[in-house]
Amino acid sequence: MKSHPVSPICSRPLLHTASLAVALGLAAFGRVSADDAKGWLLVTNKADQTLSYVDPATNKQVATVPEDGKTCHEVIATPDGKRAFLPIYGDSGVGKPGTDGTFIQVLDVAKRATSDKIEFGRGLRPHCPIYNEKTNRLYVTTEIENSVTVIDPATLKVVGTIPTGHPESHMLAVTKDGKRGYTANVSTGTVSVLDLESKKLLTTISVAGKTQRISLSPDDRWVYTSDQTKPQLVVIDTKANEVANRIDLPDFGYGTASTPDGKHLLVCCGLGTVAVVDLEAKKVIKELELPRAPQEILVRPDGAVAYVSCDASAKIGVIDLKEFKVSTLIEVGKNADGLAWAKAQ
Repeated sequence: MKSHPVSPICSRPLLHTASLAVALGLAAFGRVSADDAKGWLLVTNKADQTLSYVDPATNKQVATVPEDGKTCHEVIATPDGKRAFLPIYGDSGVGKPGTDGTFIQVLDVAKRATSDKIEFGRGLRPHCPIYNEKTNRLYVTTEIENSVTVIDPATLKVVGTIPTGHPESHMLAVTKDGKRGYTANVSTGTVSVLDLESKKLLTTISVAGKTQRISLSPDDRWVYTSDQTKPQLVVIDTKANEVANRIDLPDFGYGTASTPDGKHLLVCCGLGTVAVVDLEAKKVIKELELPRAPQEILVRPDGAVAYVSCDASAKIGVIDLKEFKVSTLIEVGKNADGLAWAKAQ
C-alpha cells in the first residue's frame, strides 16, 4: 500500500404525490437513466469501524471493508465509481478531546480493499470529503487547522488549503461549478463562505449559537443548515451571503438534502424523524418516522429514493420520493453515519 505525503416505517399527515415534481426536477438538473440506480450505497459505521456496501436492488448489506484507523465519519466516491475516500477523523466527536486523525484512506471500490493512503503527517481531524467533478479536486475539512484542504485525486497530493476563519469547520458543501464552498462551523454557529479558486475566505455568516451540517439547493441558490440552539432550519441566500429565512422544525435539525426539483428539503430531526419541508410555503408538511438518531441523507442519482443513516439503530431508512414515505429499512453496522454513492463500473 502506497503512502502519499502532504505537499507544503410510518408517516404523519398525508401530502400530495410528488412524482411529477420529482420528474420535472430531474429534467431540469440533468438527465437520468436506469444506470443511475445501479451501483453501491456506501455507509460508514463508526462503532464497527467498517464501511458497508449496500446493494440497492435488494436493499441488503453485501460486504464490509475495515477502516485503517479510528474512526471514519464520512465518505465520498469518485464520479466513475472506482475509488472512495475515507477521512480518518479520530476517536472522538467534534470539539471533544481525543485522538486527531492524520490521513485519508483510499479504497478500490471494485476490489473492496485499501489501495492508497493520503498522509498529512500531523493530526488534522479530516472529516467531510467532497469531490467536485468540474474542478477535478477533492476537498476535505481539516478541523484542527480551521481549514479546508484541497487534494489532487490523480496524484493524491495536497495542492492547497483554504482558511475558514473558525474552529470546528465540520461539514462542507461545494457548488457544482467548484467556485464556492460553505462550511458549517459548529461551536461558533457560523457559515464560512470560501472562494475555492483563489483559496480565500470571502465572508462569515452568523446563523445561530451553534450549528450543524450543511447542504446546497440543486441550483446552488440556497444553503441549508440547522440551528442547534432551537428547532429551526436556517436558509442562506448565496447571492447576498445572508440569512434569508428561518423555518420552524418539529425538533432540532441535523442532516439535510433537497429533492431533485428543489421544492422540498428533507431534514433529519431529533431522535427519530425526517421532516419534509415545503420550501415555497416555508413550513414542514410531513414527518416520517425512522429509527433513532437520523444523521445524514443521500438522494440516489436517479432521484427515486433517499437514504437516511440512523446512528443509534444500525439501520438505513429508505424514503420513496414519489410518495414521501419510508419504504424499507436496511441493516448495516453500528453507528451508521456517512453515506456515498459509488456508480456501477
